[in-house]
Amino acid sequence: MTGRALKGALRGARGTAVAAAAMAVLTASQAPAAVSAEAAEPARKAAPAEHGPSVSGNTPYRTGLPPLRTRKNGSSPGATVGGALPASVFAAYRRAEEELAHSAPGCRLRWQLLAAIGQVESGQAWGGRVTPDGTTVTPILGPRLTGGAFAVVPDTDGGAYDGDAVYDRAVGPMQFIPSTWARWGADGNGDGRSDPNNVYDAALAAGRYLCAGGRDLSNPADLDRAILGYNHSDAYLRTVKAWYAYYLTGHRVVPDASTGSRSDRPKPSRPKRPKPSPSKPSDDRKPGPGPSRTPSAPPASPSPSPSGPAGVPKASGMPPVPVPEPTLTLPGGGVLPDAGPLTIGNG
Repeated sequence: MTGRALKGALRGARGTAVAAAAMAVLTASQAPAAVSAEAAEPARKAAPAEHGPSVSGNTPYRTGLPPLRTRKNGSSPGATVGGALPASVFAAYRRAEEELAHSAPGCRLRWQLLAAIGQVESGQAWGGRVTPDGTTVTPILGPRLTGGAFAVVPDTDGGAYDGDAVYDRAVGPMQFIPSTWARWGADGNGDGRSDPNNVYDAALAAGRYLCAGGRDLSNPADLDRAILGYNHSDAYLRTVKAWYAYYLTGHRVVPDASTGSRSDRPKPSRPKRPKPSPSKPSDDRKPGPGPSRTPSAPPASPSPSPSGPAGVPKASGMPPVPVPEPTLTLPGGGVLPDAGPLTIGNG
């Protein structure tokens, strides 16, 4: 009886072990997609950590999506109403692309990716408000990184870039925090300095970061990791990729905002319209020898010249006042991209 009980117990234990093993196999095979996603998630979030904290410290960004493209009569597919690129900002992106094509050819960086990030981070340097060398007219600063909705980043630069000696802030058109700028900062305009407020320097630095670690940005996984290095937010990733796709299908370049809005810029002259004479002879009257009522004039020219146009006074020794054209064509301005609202990019 005891032997039978022992054999039964052994059979029961063996069956339980087999059932447990089967359950483990079944559980592991039920949701391979979920397992893959779990494995990929830590790898994706670990990518930015390989090269330090996120570029921007997860600061707010512009959530506005690209405008719809509309083709007008005679316009090219790339001519759009919104999403335009200021000339200096566009030149900075192109120069960074050329530099990275030589220094990191395997990265395959496209300038359109820099344009997408620049649009989301600063609205293309606030519509191209830059000096001739590419430095922003006024600093572009993110909020203090004191925690809460943002990362906690105590001061690392003594306030040299962001003017804050207690906490760091994202700086410049590509929104680098000082600690990441210390590692990735670059001199993109060849003036011997690396300045996060300079669009040429910032664009090249952004390109260097995006290409870090041997990334190939033509690979979708590497592209996602690079963008998430700027801001650990899936919404941020989607917004940047929307602008990236938009610029890949065409672009429009406009003058820098600082060039078109300077108060000392000469304005087109408007010739003054001459005032009519105090009295004007009717059309059916002609000058004659008899007395006639003529307008008072300077002594040097007591009467209007018979050959001059009626009603336009002419002073002695002075050139005639030009008669303005019926209309005056003023120079037109380009349309700059709209800046979307700010949101907290904490994922």
